[in-house]
Amino acid sequence: MKKYALLSVYDKTGIVDFAKVLVKNGYSIISTEGTYEALKEGGVDVTPIDEITGNPRNSFDGRMKTISFQIESGILFDRKNPKHRDEAQELKVPQIDIVVCNLYPFEEKPSVENIDVGGPTMIRAAAKNYENVIVVVSPEDYVMVADVLENGRVTNELRKELAAKAFYYLSFYDSQIGNHFSNEKFPKEVTIPLRKTNILRYGENPHQDGALYLMPKTNSPLAKLKHLWGRELSGTNIGDIYSGLETVRQFKETAACVIKHLSPCGIATGKDAQEALERAVKADPVSAFGGVMVINRPMDVSAAKVIATFKNEKMGNVDIVAVPQISDEALELLKKVRKSMGVYTFGEIPKTRSEKWDLKYFAGAILLQDFDDNLEKSFKDWKVVTKKEPTDKQMDLMRFGFKAVRAVRSNAVIVIDKELPQTRGIGSGQTSRIGATKIALEQAKDFAKGGILISDSFFPFDDSVKLAGEYGIGAILEQGGSLNDQASIKAADELGIPMVFSERRAFRH
Repeated sequence: MKKYALLSVYDKTGIVDFAKVLVKNGYSIISTEGTYEALKEGGVDVTPIDEITGNPRNSFDGRMKTISFQIESGILFDRKNPKHRDEAQELKVPQIDIVVCNLYPFEEKPSVENIDVGGPTMIRAAAKNYENVIVVVSPEDYVMVADVLENGRVTNELRKELAAKAFYYLSFYDSQIGNHFSNEKFPKEVTIPLRKTNILRYGENPHQDGALYLMPKTNSPLAKLKHLWGRELSGTNIGDIYSGLETVRQFKETAACVIKHLSPCGIATGKDAQEALERAVKADPVSAFGGVMVINRPMDVSAAKVIATFKNEKMGNVDIVAVPQISDEALELLKKVRKSMGVYTFGEIPKTRSEKWDLKYFAGAILLQDFDDNLEKSFKDWKVVTKKEPTDKQMDLMRFGFKAVRAVRSNAVIVIDKELPQTRGIGSGQTSRIGATKIALEQAKDFAKGGILISDSFFPFDDSVKLAGEYGIGAILEQGGSLNDQASIKAADELGIPMVFSERRAFRH
């Protein structure tokens, strides 16, 4: 039987050259309107699809261009089955051995009219019948497919791989439509569309391969991450940059943080990027070694000098710097500080998120939940529970501290400087509240005196309050809600420490 290739593409990159290769290898070309015009203009002999289908051209505003018995049968019949071959000849069904099709990107203009029906039908039919039909959905595969056709190396493994790519392509497409239409907060069944952006240097460890995927049309700063200098990213770096972004995006004022292993070792705000970064580094210069530095404001040369000073005075290396923008002068300075230090920009952090859910992945399972945003709205619910009330300054530092503790792995307790919006001690990821409190206070040392102790949840016992008193803590913010709240309140009253209940847990696992 005569061999046909059906070409119907939105993205016409390389389609004319690929079609010429197909013709050279004995395929007659069938095509739909837009692709047909491009091929004719490119000098390719092509048959319009309506001559095969018998469908009136532009019927129902073009909704019935490809859907037909002739086209779907031509793709689906089994070439290895003599009965199928005889039926195809009897019914004058064309033998369509290659389907080249890609769809209008729904993400660009999501609407009912931009939902393709005929294209996905052809792709699905070709992918199902991959043992007989080659399906190509990406222009990136044209050269490879052309090469194997010309050299007679079309293996079953290649056919199957192209079919898998086609099914993933359809799943990606359909999941966007379902998520666009659905008003359910948590649908019974859900798929998440993801597109690979790049292969990473490695995953969490050098022996683990890794790749980064993004949702279409996401406004996440990770989508705009631009490599300017130094090391390429690993999965660990991506995690730390994301943790840093989630930390600094909470602050309207200039904020900086140093991240290690997904948790901050220093968080601070300041009048400019230099001051905020200086404070974040000084919060724990020992832990800042090898860290990832993230700022929510552009980096100028004065802020870059903070990193140079850290290198020169503390012998402290920085692995990654990630900022919205960076001046040419600042970049040139950082290049001299450390050749392997990665420098990245991510553009402006959007005020609202495009994502519907905060996702957490566990092998074989994904948790979908709301983002823990709109923190400032909860400040009005805070309640002073001790006889002594905090000062206005202490309340301001508590508001800074509650944003900061949200960025720390639970159980989390932190100490804030008594004067500055700057962490002085961070106890993170502990299995007991008192354990986290001890780490934060011991790290803060003399800065604990008069400082603010912030807990991401309630104190189950009064031991953390009593320990805070031994270090001279000036005020405490905790969730409240424990059966032993009165014991903690009593301890705070006896020590003369004002204590506030946030009445909102701030866990981060």
